[in-house]
Amino acid sequence: MLSRRRLLSISAATLASAALPARGHGLTQWRGVALGADASITLAHPQAENIIARARAEIERLEGVFSLHQPGSALARLNAAGHLPDPPFELLECLAQCARLHAATGGAFDPTIQPLWALHARHYAGGSRSAPPDGRARAEALALTGWQRVRYDPAAIRLAPGMALTLNGIAQGYIAERVASLLRGMGLNHVLVNTGEFVALGDDPRGGPWHIGLRDGDHLLPGEIALDGGALATSAPHGISFDAAGQASHILDPVSGHPAPARWKLITVTAPQAWLADGLSTAFCLMERPAIAETLAAFPGARLAALVEGRQFSDG
Repeated sequence: MLSRRRLLSISAATLASAALPARGHGLTQWRGVALGADASITLAHPQAENIIARARAEIERLEGVFSLHQPGSALARLNAAGHLPDPPFELLECLAQCARLHAATGGAFDPTIQPLWALHARHYAGGSRSAPPDGRARAEALALTGWQRVRYDPAAIRLAPGMALTLNGIAQGYIAERVASLLRGMGLNHVLVNTGEFVALGDDPRGGPWHIGLRDGDHLLPGEIALDGGALATSAPHGISFDAAGQASHILDPVSGHPAPARWKLITVTAPQAWLADGLSTAFCLMERPAIAETLAAFPGARLAALVEGRQFSDG
């Protein structure tokens, strides 16, 4: 199953480098995969290949921390044992960011939904076409969730029995931010990093900001989003669904245990940091417009860049 970020990065393939060769106008672009999402790094530098190699090594290192599917990753080991001694700094930092988002979104952002996600995945993989998991099964999965039961400090991360975490709603933004920080430390200031979420270091060396186009499925939406520094993330609640009919969103409500409603088709957030844009765009899938506005007020510099409601596109 494709992750939502893979779908969205494919949909966003028109970004600033659309119609650009792999090397042209002084630009070099690497394209690959990070945490299951199409990824790219676009920059202009005479040592571009060496720089990209270092960035790719950082991506691979961080996948070894955050991947749900690599058995040896820090996150996979935590989920398997419920306890991780001497956790990597990056995992601790990301959990602290999760705590901020959980508090600011009234619990809509909750990485402990992994048991619930696994229930839905098993249920629909078992052949159910439309009926959701029954109430008893949801209640059992919900009993294994709850951010307040996650304990972490530099010595260890501890989960309550049966719990597991997913960081799919923030990890790609976090990785994009770390890669951008690496490149910034090397003195670069005209780079676009895409790990499923976007970070711009400065503007496009061809002149002006980077321009990122958005798609609703196969449809290119009108207008583009200009990014001149900062980050951008997009979530599509029904871009990936558990069921063949496309009704059971892969984004789950940590309170009810149900998939996200069809209120929004696509949500794009810009923010100073990619982890923040990523986490907010995820949580907003479960929130109404007044709650979105209230949450944004708690994060200076973050803004709702675009919404798709039904077939109608509206600027934030």
